[in-house]
Amino acid sequence: MIFTMKRFALLLFVLGATLRLAAKQSVYTLASPDGRLQTHIEAANGRLTYDIVCNGTTLLLPSSIGLDFVQGDNGFTTLTVQKVSRRTVDERLSSPFSRQSAMRDHYNELTLRLKEGLSIIFRAYNEGIAYRFRWDGKPGRVNSETVQYRFAADWTATAPYVISFDSTRHDIQYSTSFENQYTTCQLSALDPRRLCFLPLMVHGPNGIKVCLTESSLLDYPGLYLHGTRCAGELVGEHAPLPRRVEQGGHNNLQLLVREREDYIATMDANKHFPWRIAMVAHNSCEIAMNNMSYLLGESSRVADISWIRPGKVAWEWWNDWNIGNVKRPDGTDVLVNFEAGINNDTYKHYIDFASRYGIEYVILDEGWAVSGAADLFQVVPQIDLPMLVRYGSERGVGIILWAGYYAFDRDMERVCRHYSEMGVKGFKIDFMDRDDQLVTDFYRRAADMCARYHLVVDFHGAFKPAGLNRTFPNVLNFEGVFGLEQMKWASAEWDQVQYDTEIPFIRQASGPMDYTQGAMRNAARASYHPCWSEPMSQGTRCHQLALYVVLESPLNMLCDAPTNYEREPDYTRFVVAIPTTWDETCVLQGEVGQYIVTARRKGENWYIGGITNWNARDVTLDLSPLLGDRVGPRSVECYLDGANAHRRGSDYTHEYLPLGDLRFTIHMAPGGGFTMRIGD
Repeated sequence: MIFTMKRFALLLFVLGATLRLAAKQSVYTLASPDGRLQTHIEAANGRLTYDIVCNGTTLLLPSSIGLDFVQGDNGFTTLTVQKVSRRTVDERLSSPFSRQSAMRDHYNELTLRLKEGLSIIFRAYNEGIAYRFRWDGKPGRVNSETVQYRFAADWTATAPYVISFDSTRHDIQYSTSFENQYTTCQLSALDPRRLCFLPLMVHGPNGIKVCLTESSLLDYPGLYLHGTRCAGELVGEHAPLPRRVEQGGHNNLQLLVREREDYIATMDANKHFPWRIAMVAHNSCEIAMNNMSYLLGESSRVADISWIRPGKVAWEWWNDWNIGNVKRPDGTDVLVNFEAGINNDTYKHYIDFASRYGIEYVILDEGWAVSGAADLFQVVPQIDLPMLVRYGSERGVGIILWAGYYAFDRDMERVCRHYSEMGVKGFKIDFMDRDDQLVTDFYRRAADMCARYHLVVDFHGAFKPAGLNRTFPNVLNFEGVFGLEQMKWASAEWDQVQYDTEIPFIRQASGPMDYTQGAMRNAARASYHPCWSEPMSQGTRCHQLALYVVLESPLNMLCDAPTNYEREPDYTRFVVAIPTTWDETCVLQGEVGQYIVTARRKGENWYIGGITNWNARDVTLDLSPLLGDRVGPRSVECYLDGANAHRRGSDYTHEYLPLGDLRFTIHMAPGGGFTMRIGD
């Protein structure tokens, strides 16, 4: 009997210990709708981790998630699960001004209710895993957020470092234009002192790609990642909240941070935090078609979008207002030459050019407002802005104004009301060059204010879209890309052609970009040199043309001078006719850093664009999956690299081909490309 009682007491002790352990440690599994992806969220001793498994292959080892925040007199770092709920969503979302007119939003969701009003939400899509925190309590502040990615092996990453770096001043990295080419190396070789901005890509086993980014970034600092020298590990970092800012920088148009707080954000009541996204694809083409950044953006806050007009823009800054053979009436019906520059005659010339070719907009870039004043109501005397707006309106051309960040922010509503009443159609807002909480909140406020006054927005000096284009559809474009403007000053060592074959798979995964293509002077590899007033592109003319299909830009520039476009009117009409928003998109072929072929449909017309790196390439296209039995009388209009495009970048051929058996073999020269239009 004594032996039996001892055994019973021991059993009770073990059972109690097991129950106590179970109370402290739980694992929750969430799978994608197709079952291909799984994440296991483990809650143990007040800490959370999650992993990612793809078809049985572990991509992400258990990685820490955490939040250190203060509400009132209480600080919270322990994450204890109190309640669990699940749901499945499968619906179609309208996605105007995007790569497709509607998107399927299909995911399984798991919500872990923690304590004191804090929750964490996980979503498993067929295309990736995402999570975010939600706070249902009173206002407070966030000291820090723990973001960790522990990949299963020391795989290769393709990542953009911030350009500003000083080993003695870490904080200088928080001021960045989010423009740089990519560094490709093993994860452990990423410099732990240097921050990388998003998106970035990790190349997993068997061709699997993982692209890391975020969405629903409205009033919270953006996420940076850096290596740790540990095999496979990346950790997150956020810019602390500015304590003191000072006007300065480029032409006094920026707010420069002079002091920062020791925390990253203040926190409103009932706050949603940004989504942390790991896009997962079996190959490069799948990642280039991933819609998670848009789907995870907040729902549209603009009820009426009928006034929003995407389209092409005749742009003067890249070509340095460098037009020739220009004459205007002198008032006596005599045509006289005028000197091009920031003046009324020059902008009338751009408006006339846009009107002749059906281009929707002309932009007045930096220079129309008095330099250094940071005051958008001080217009230079050479410009009669109301007259130019009327002149454009009479010819069906809208005017968009460039604006520096501080000049726009200092009197935002008055600026929007004044120029909207004048008839201006939108703003290109530039030189934010940060993504701390003050600046991300500025994006939201600027987008909202512009929407109230029916103004479209193009953000420059900007971070990636991060879902804002869903929340405010009037925000048509974002820079955050090492775009064609770099070719005005970049040395011959810069490899822009290589970069062009990376961004459709990485940067574009987060949304549209203002790359500003359209160069009419095109250089083979040995011929390129930087030139401010007569800039050129690297690669062939057909490479430039294909970028209008490969890259997403609802507000898309014709960056070169009207003089150069007028010499080739048929080519220019083709450029202008390429849509800027689409009903359907399909990436047909491609590999990161090598080449890509993208097909996009608008109505009954398909456009197909392909580009390659500096390796010449033949691609065979089978169009039957796109067209099926809908061939009919269609023909294929093609712009192809010419026989001498490897030496003379501007060499191309313009051909009309019968559809035949729906199979084509296309040759691309080094740095080359092609574009096809299939229609009646």
